[in-house]
Amino acid sequence: MPREELFITTKIWISNAGYEKAKVSIEESLKKLKTDYVDLLLIHQPFGDYYGTYRAMEEAYKAGKARAIGVSNFYPDRYIDIAHFAEVVPAVNQVETHVFQQQKVAREYLAKYHTQIMSWGPFAEGKNDFFNTPALKEIGAKYGKSVAQVALRFLLQNGVVVIPKSTHEERMQENFNVFDFVLTDEEMKQIETLDTGKSLFFSHYSPETVEWFMSIV
Repeated sequence: MPREELFITTKIWISNAGYEKAKVSIEESLKKLKTDYVDLLLIHQPFGDYYGTYRAMEEAYKAGKARAIGVSNFYPDRYIDIAHFAEVVPAVNQVETHVFQQQKVAREYLAKYHTQIMSWGPFAEGKNDFFNTPALKEIGAKYGKSVAQVALRFLLQNGVVVIPKSTHEERMQENFNVFDFVLTDEEMKQIETLDTGKSLFFSHYSPETVEWFMSIV
């Protein structure tokens, strides 16, 4: 398969934060991936010297080693900060986004600064009994679609890029098969009511969470 047919994303972990470490990390990733460039290069977490990390990423972008650069798990406050001072505004912010955490505020500010939101965990990793959500099952029955397909369709219609994970071929095919139906405005509003506005995993505003990340550094 030609390299151009693949879209490869990699991230810089917090233990490689900072200008010099990030430069080494980028070269190491390219070597391990056996490619001259990646399509998307992200900062994994907003901790450590991520300003230095981003400078190294901007250099990689200008040198053609990354087709696009961005961030991951940056809440609106930290995103606005780095977007304001960066020479290259982040192309993507990859954050927890699913029907229970719809990132309404984040989407507003990402759109304002022309950054694409990308969902990790569009199925919430099954939390909150995700795959048995009554509203999603009801809507899915109308279209002959699964809960997963309705959830993906909802995000896509909200302009969210999704990266669903599966190790089963039939589910991978199912995840692609979401472009032959459209949710109505009423159905979209029904799903919007599922939003709790909170993470199902962890909060970067929690001191305990921050301490845990610092223990890694």
